[in-house]
Amino acid sequence: MEKNIKTIYVLLTDTGTLFTKMIKCFTNAPYNHVSIVFDEELDEMYSFGRKYPRNPLIAGFIREDVYFGTYRYFHNTRCLLLKIDVSAKEYSCIRNVIQNFTRNKDMYSYNLLGLLGVAVQRPIIQRNKYFCSQFVAQVFENSDIPLWNLPSALVTPNDFLEHPRFEVVYEGKLYEYPLLNQLQVNRFQLDHSK
Repeated sequence: MEKNIKTIYVLLTDTGTLFTKMIKCFTNAPYNHVSIVFDEELDEMYSFGRKYPRNPLIAGFIREDVYFGTYRYFHNTRCLLLKIDVSAKEYSCIRNVIQNFTRNKDMYSYNLLGLLGVAVQRPIIQRNKYFCSQFVAQVFENSDIPLWNLPSALVTPNDFLEHPRFEVVYEGKLYEYPLLNQLQVNRFQLDHSK
C-alpha cells in the first residue's frame, strides 16, 4: 500500500436484540448497526449507541469496546467488516472529526426520531443528535469524502454494504473474527459459560 494511502474500517453488526429486530422489520437488511473503526483488530471503534451496555434507553456518542462493551452481552453477534482506502489528508480529517466528537461527547445524544425519518424517506435532523449510520456517514462527509448523494440522516447500514468503494474484509460471527485478541475472547466465553 502506498505511503499516503490509509485504511479506514466500517463494522456492520447485528446483535439480535429486540430493538434490532424491530429495525429489521423496516429495513429488511442483514445488519442494523454501524461503527467507524481505525484498526483491523477492532481496538478503536466509534458510533452512536448504548452508553451503558444493559440499558438501551440511554444512548449517544460512544467509543465501543468489543470485549467489555455491549457486544459482550450478545455473544452471537454477526458482523461484516468493510474497509475503504483514503488519502493521508482524508484520514487526518476523519481523525479530527472523531476527536471533536470525543471532546464534546456529553453534548450528543441519539436521534431516535431520525430512524422514523429513514422509514418514511424524509430526513429528520436534530441538533447534536445522530443515529449510528447517520453519524458514520456524517464523519465521512465532514472529512470531504462524500459517498452518497443524500443527507446523512437517510444513510442506513445497508448503504455501506452496497457502496462500491468499500471492500469486504470479514463476514461471520464477531467473536470468530481471527484478528481479535483470543485471550480476551476466551475470558469472555468463560464468563458466559458460568
